This record gives sequence, C-alpha cells and structure tokens, in this order.
Amino acid sequence: MPADDGTLRTTAAVRVTARAEGKELAHAVLQPGGELSLGSEDGNTMVVKHPQVSRRHLLLRHLAAGVLAKDLGSKNGTRLQDAKLTEALVPVGAALLLGAVEVRLEALEADDVTRLGPLETRSPVMKKAVDLLARAAPKDVTILLEGETGTGKDVCARAVHAASARANKPLETVDCGAFARELAAAELFGHEKGAFTGADRARAGAFERATGGTLFLDEVGELPLELQPLLLRVLESRTVKRVGGDTWLPIDVRVIAATHRDLDAQVKAGTFRADLLHRLAVVRVRVPKLSERLEDVPLLARAILSSLGERARGFSLSPTTLSLLESQPWPGNVRELRNFLERATAVGLEDQTRTPPADTATPDYAEARDRALEAFERDFAVFILKRADGNVSRAAREAGMNRAYLHRLLKRHGLSGT
Repeated sequence: MPADDGTLRTTAAVRVTARAEGKELAHAVLQPGGELSLGSEDGNTMVVKHPQVSRRHLLLRHLAAGVLAKDLGSKNGTRLQDAKLTEALVPVGAALLLGAVEVRLEALEADDVTRLGPLETRSPVMKKAVDLLARAAPKDVTILLEGETGTGKDVCARAVHAASARANKPLETVDCGAFARELAAAELFGHEKGAFTGADRARAGAFERATGGTLFLDEVGELPLELQPLLLRVLESRTVKRVGGDTWLPIDVRVIAATHRDLDAQVKAGTFRADLLHRLAVVRVRVPKLSERLEDVPLLARAILSSLGERARGFSLSPTTLSLLESQPWPGNVRELRNFLERATAVGLEDQTRTPPADTATPDYAEARDRALEAFERDFAVFILKRADGNVSRAAREAGMNRAYLHRLLKRHGLSGT
C-alpha cells in the first residue's frame, strides 16, 4: 500500500531478472534488507554475461520504500524510463536498462500459484479449471474448453498438450470459423489432386498433420452442420478420408476443442449435433472470464510482457499500476489485457500508477500518456529533491539534469527548493 509520503512499502523479496533480445540471461532474488551486485565478472551476486554490462555495473539494495539502485561507474550506464540513473530509489515493478540489457524488478510473493505449463493462477475458480486440465492431460481423452472470447482457451490447449505424452509431437491448430464453408472439409481432412478447382496437388489435412500429437479445434461451434457428421465419423473411427480420395487412413490424434458459444443451446436449436457434442465433451472445462479471476492480472501481465520480448524492453508496471489494472472489468478478457499492454509499450506508458485503463473501447492514449508522464515527473522531482535535502543545484547534479529545467519542473508541479 502507498505510504503517506507517496512511496510504496514492501516487505516481499524481489526477483531480479536480466534479459536481452527476449532471452533471460540471469536471475536472482533480492531479500528484504539485503543487497545484490550485478556485473559481468565472476564474484558478483548476479553475473550477467553481456558485452554491454560492465564488470561491476549495478548495486541494488532492498529498502522498505523500494529498491535503491546505484550505478557503479559502468561504461554504458543505467537508465530508468529514459533518464540516466546514478543513484535512485526505484519502485518494485520497474525495469532498468543497462545498455541493451533489461533488468526487471518484480515482487516475489508467497507462492500460492497453481501451474500447468504456461498456465499460472492464484484464482480459486481458475484453479478448479487448471486442476481438471492437469488430471485430464495425461489420459488422452477429448477435452471441450468453453468460455468467452479472449479467456485464453488456446493457452489451456497448449498447456494440456505440453503436459501429455504427446508433448514432443505436433500441436496443430485449426480455427473452425476462419475458412470458407466449401473448403472446410479439405482443411480438416485433406484433399487429393484435382478434387476441386484449384487443387493442383494433394495436401494432407489437419488430422494427418497432427499425427501422433494434438489437434486443437478452436471455435468448433462455427462448424457447418453438414460437416459435423464427417467430423463425428473421424472421431469415432479414428480414420480419415481425403476429399476426392477413396482410402481411409488411420490417425493417432488427441483432440481438444474450444468454443465461446453455448453448444447445449445450439443442440436445442438444431445447429449443432448432440452426438458430436457428447463425443467432444468427454471432459468439459469452463474457462472463467478475467473479471472472475482478477487476482491473476499481475501474473498475466508479467507473462504477456515477457512474451513481447524486445517490444517491452524497459517498460515498467508499478505495484500501484497493477492494483489499478486488477480493478478494471476487462470485458475483452485476457485478450483485452494483452492489447492494452501492447499499446502501452508502443506509446511509452512506462508509469501508469495514476492512469487506469479507460473503460471505453477507444481510450485516448495520448491523454493517458501525458497524465502518466506528468505523474512520473512529479514523483521523480519529489524524490530527488528529498535526497538532496531540498537543494535544487545538488538535486539536478545527482539526477544528471539541467538546473534550469529542474526549476521549471518544480514550478510546474507546485514544488519548491533552495
């Protein structure tokens, strides 16, 4: 929680992770009250082998108000949000730049996280889903994933595949709503040369391509009704016949299907076959929407930023920002959170501690960026002025800023010094 002086009090250990070009170079844990030296030479607490990291580059000290970061006279320097850092108190959640190397500071809280491959959750409702997936994964049964668009059903499918005996075999994904009706059968089952106009060569379908592995049928509720009995026959017989072919080929494929539709309602409406639903839903798992698992937002944000690689280098999410993100409704679910973070990294919202995402579908990111930068400027000015005992010249010198510029900054934010 923020203290009265605006700083963030934390007693959690901090995970320090160094990355470059989207790859992790090293990591270490900074305990409360402890310190950590980072550099390229052996003997540092955290050794980061990279040409832009000096032999003794950075010292980190865990304080109640955050992490005190001190550059040790490195060649390429240390930067925080595009500002050169000599010594500064940085919040947990910040990302420092050592040349091309990103050093991210993240709170290492009590590990109450349930994991299955890429899935991580602290949410009781999501833990139920993950537990069911974990028990089903090694048993090779067909799984039906149900949930709103953007809840991460594809990640669930990847997690099941990775936890199964088929993990080293192909994971083939087919979006059942993405191809034209007349080509749907060919996409799933393959076709022979000359089977239809444009079929100038034979081609294996998704079932054949996934042989030995897993076939993920995304948005299976979009399958045309006339194709559903063909899919049912393949699932029951474990054989497939290409369009225009005469031979039934044996297949060895585990099927995971997903839909955002209410298939029970579609069965009643006559647009989805009941026997196909029964065949697909051997294990039926509901993937909760993000508003039901808001405690997972920090975990999801960390995973998303990690997946963005170089695009997110140097981007920071403070604990206060994460709290704000946890308070949002996220009607677009995890996909909306990912889109927000991608846009935020693109426009430079390094600090959003006072700028929650807009509830509208088209938020004004220029305005959000200005507000975020204004908040950062004020917080930074307060911090360096306090460290310099109110002496503006000393504060400007320690921050590597022009004294006149710092005076203007203080005036703009209603601050004063000597």
